[in-house]
Amino acid sequence: MLRWPIAILIVLNVLAFVALRGAFGPALTAGARQPDLLNRQIHPDWLKVRPVSAADAADQAVVGGPAPQARISTSELPQ
Repeated sequence: MLRWPIAILIVLNVLAFVALRGAFGPALTAGARQPDLLNRQIHPDWLKVRPVSAADAADQAVVGGPAPQARISTSELPQ
């Protein structure tokens, strides 16, 4: 009863393996999908990269540092 579904799954797995190895052509993610993207940019030389100042970086999380404490007020619930 389960012989045919198992056989079909094995055949599909073999086909997927062969397709990923490139038997049916290159994979979809093998190359650039938009090769003319750089040519379509408007004024790419206007882009300026600047370092983040200390004032701008004050609200950024420090990687590997402790998590910031939330500024909330607590009170006892009435019984």
